Amino acid sequence: MIPLQDINTPQRQKFPWVNIGLILANIAVFIKEITLPPAQSNCLVYAYSFDPAVLANRIAEPSAYAQYCQHSMFHPPAAWITIFTAMFLHASVLHIGGNMLFLFIFGDNVEDRFGHLGYLAFYLVCGVAAALLQTAVLVATNVGGADVPNLGASGAIAGVLGAYLLLFPRAKVRTLVFLGIIFFFTTLSAGLVILVWFVLQLLDGYLSLNSAGANSGGGVAYFAHIGGFLAGFVITLLLKPLIGRETPEYMLQ
Repeated sequence: MIPLQDINTPQRQKFPWVNIGLILANIAVFIKEITLPPAQSNCLVYAYSFDPAVLANRIAEPSAYAQYCQHSMFHPPAAWITIFTAMFLHASVLHIGGNMLFLFIFGDNVEDRFGHLGYLAFYLVCGVAAALLQTAVLVATNVGGADVPNLGASGAIAGVLGAYLLLFPRAKVRTLVFLGIIFFFTTLSAGLVILVWFVLQLLDGYLSLNSAGANSGGGVAYFAHIGGFLAGFVITLLLKPLIGRETPEYMLQ
């Protein structure tokens, strides 16, 4: 399922400056990535992605960086800083396209409830939670891949989905659904779309731990998605009495 637009949500009270700013920042960084010479682009990614093994003090610096980029113009910052820089890096057009689509659809209404600065803090905290859970699982289970660079905004965006699920459970989402080679457009409950997405993350995360090889997850940090989602859900649950404005009944038809 690919969400295309949310509908039936309350009218926003605030323009989503922060959400748009995050989208533009991600796009700007990606343009920088793809316009650099390939070797320098790779070294930028190696330097500013977060490496679970470095974060857990298992190795001194990202192995990919150590192997290819010692003399690059890009140098890894402190491991905790890479948690934040990695949120603005993406591996491909498809990667950033999917992430920014989800952020564009779901982020504006969440920002409206949290406020601009609150939303920015919320987004970054969810991204941190995503990185920490991904690191904890890889290091604790020792399944391999702890020294592979992790990048992308999806952990933070997963937190936005967790918030949206609580704040707008009756919203609808226009969705493109694929069944093999057949596809069609339909309108589904936002809660259903988000819950199906989360269940898939749980299933794929479990399968990645029970498959051989560091790349068994297909290069997807499923536990970052899970960590970000749970952080967003719990934070929103705790703050809902402060930010959960009453939704007019006609919006829920």
